[in-house]
Amino acid sequence: MKPVKKKKTEEPELEPLCCCEYIDRNGEKNHVAACLCDCQDLDEGCDRWITCKSLQPETCERIMDTISDRLRIPWLRGAKKVNISIIPPLVLLPVFLHVASWHFLLGVVVLTSLPVLALWYYYLTHRRKEQTLFFLSLGLFSLGYMYYVFLQEVVPKGRVGPVQLAVLTCGLFLILLALRRAKKNPGYLSIPASSDRSLSSSQLECLNRKGQEKTKGFPGADTSGSLNNRTVKDDPKGSSRLLAGSPTKVKEDWCAKCQLVRPARAWHCRICGICVRRMDHHCVWINSCVGESNHQAFILALLIFLLTSVYGITLTLDTICRDRSVFTALFYCPGVYANYSSALSFTCVWYSVIVTAGMAYIFLIQLINISYNVTEREVQQALRQKTGRRLLCGLIVDTGQYNRGFLRNWHQFSTLGTRTIHHPAEDIV
Repeated sequence: MKPVKKKKTEEPELEPLCCCEYIDRNGEKNHVAACLCDCQDLDEGCDRWITCKSLQPETCERIMDTISDRLRIPWLRGAKKVNISIIPPLVLLPVFLHVASWHFLLGVVVLTSLPVLALWYYYLTHRRKEQTLFFLSLGLFSLGYMYYVFLQEVVPKGRVGPVQLAVLTCGLFLILLALRRAKKNPGYLSIPASSDRSLSSSQLECLNRKGQEKTKGFPGADTSGSLNNRTVKDDPKGSSRLLAGSPTKVKEDWCAKCQLVRPARAWHCRICGICVRRMDHHCVWINSCVGESNHQAFILALLIFLLTSVYGITLTLDTICRDRSVFTALFYCPGVYANYSSALSFTCVWYSVIVTAGMAYIFLIQLINISYNVTEREVQQALRQKTGRRLLCGLIVDTGQYNRGFLRNWHQFSTLGTRTIHHPAEDIV
């Protein structure tokens, strides 16, 4: 007898969404036109604001969640959600720069407050350990807006030639290409497929239970290119394992969150929620970690940005403040506020100078760390534990673990990502 095939329960097919419809956070179909309907939290917040009553933090969070869920744009097969953090730079940056170009004192106040607001927002999101597109949106929009002002206000004055404009445009495109490369996988660690079969639940439980204890006897290799056999203090947040005997073996940690054994110099990023090989730091300007696979592209993007920005600042000051050196024109340019075009260009120059100075500091720190073969994460740990050798009031920190000299350190940095060796979990546990 032929076996009787069981009929599968037919699930009701969902109707296709039009360009203005979407599935909200409650799993219900909604429409973009109804973004202001049925919002009890927003109504309650308005009522309490009108009656001069304070809002509870939970109510504010629910209001922001509702706004971020309903802020969408029409798209094919359903409206797409827009990250609310990308909107403030698109709106506030042109407004602030135009206000700052009205008067010298307004320019001083606005250009001073912009870095303060950016730092405040950075520490706010960093404390909450949240990902944000605010700084990536601010950086990309600043590049585009500065280039737009340059084309509209500086080029028509006739002092910029086609070759100079072409060089500046090429620099802008190279920045975008380097940023695109830096946004790629920084070296995320993933569990090998065979580790699920080799590691039993009792072994995983044992490793998790000993997450704060030091264990020994786990073999490992120097997968991140360590260059000597000096050791550092144990990581207080993970289970540190150091192979005694062989000087070529280095420390490896068990990450209880990612359920994997991470090689030396790999760290768990609390913002990205994943371990990164040879993690340097989490960069808010690219909204990603800087690790083994994208560190070179990150340095290249910084270098191209600095060169392009300095070149654009020089061309602009040479146009609006003629017959003066760049440094003199930056601090003394009489008559620059006589017309709105030159005032806006001068304000954008100072905004670019502030951003360039910040990026130059980051670039300098990166060059120092590479020269001493340390990562920013290792520097911060050495400063907290008061280890390593400090120079120039802590600007230079040499942990001494991986430093083998200037040339060899830079040679190792130039070969990052080319000698990666993945160790399966069964070879370690």
